Amino acid sequence: MYNILVCDDDKAILDSVEIYLNLEGYHTIRATNGREALQAVETTEIHCVILDIMMPNIDGLTATLKMREKHNFPIILLSAKSEDTDKITGLSFGADDYVTKPFNPLELMARVKSQIRRYVRLGSIEKKEGTIITGGLVLDTVAKELTLDGEPVRLTAREYGIVEYLMRNLGHVLSTQQIYEAVWNEPSYSSEKTVTVHIRRIREKIEINPKEPKYLKVVWGIGYKIEKLS
Repeated sequence: MYNILVCDDDKAILDSVEIYLNLEGYHTIRATNGREALQAVETTEIHCVILDIMMPNIDGLTATLKMREKHNFPIILLSAKSEDTDKITGLSFGADDYVTKPFNPLELMARVKSQIRRYVRLGSIEKKEGTIITGGLVLDTVAKELTLDGEPVRLTAREYGIVEYLMRNLGHVLSTQQIYEAVWNEPSYSSEKTVTVHIRRIREKIEINPKEPKYLKVVWGIGYKIEKLS
C-alpha cells in the first residue's frame, strides 16, 4: 500500500481527497500546513505528496523546495492560480505536476496513479531491497505484496508463490513441473492442469487482455515465463 501525503488548510478538500484516495486503496496522511507536511515526510515513508500552495506557516512552494533537498517522491501542487507563469513557477520549484482548483477528484486520482507509476519504475522504490520490477509490475518479496501500475493485486498464497518464483527468474521459461515443485514443495506427478488453472487466474488479475498477455506468457510445449520489461 502506498502512502499519500495530502496537505491543505481547507478541511473540506482534505476530507474529499482522502475519501477518493482510500477508495483507490491508498493510505492517506493528512497535514494542514507546510510545517506539518515537512514533519510527516521525515517520520513516514511517503510515495506521493499532494500539496496546496497557499497555506499558513510554510507555504507549498517553500515546502516543496525543502522536500527536494532529501526526497524524490512525486509532488503534485494544488492552486487556485491558473496562469501559465504560476504553473511554471511551481514546476521550477521541484513539483512534478500542477492541478488548478477547483479540480475533478477523478482527474486528480489519475494524476496520482500516473506519478506513482513513474516513481515505482524510475524512482527510489526500485532500489528498495527485496523489490523486483518488470514494467508496471512491482513485487515486494519482504511484504509479500504485488502491485500493478501502483495498484495492489490480490493473490492467493499459491498465486503469489507462482508470481514470486517467475519474477525471481524474469525472462526464463519454467516448466509446469518446476513451478509445481517450487511452489507446492512436493514431487510433481500430474502438475500441469493444476499449474495451468492458477496461471489463468493470475493472468485475469494482471493482464488487460489475458488472451494477449503482456507479462505472463506461455511458451508452448515448454512452460511459462514473466517477461523482463524496462
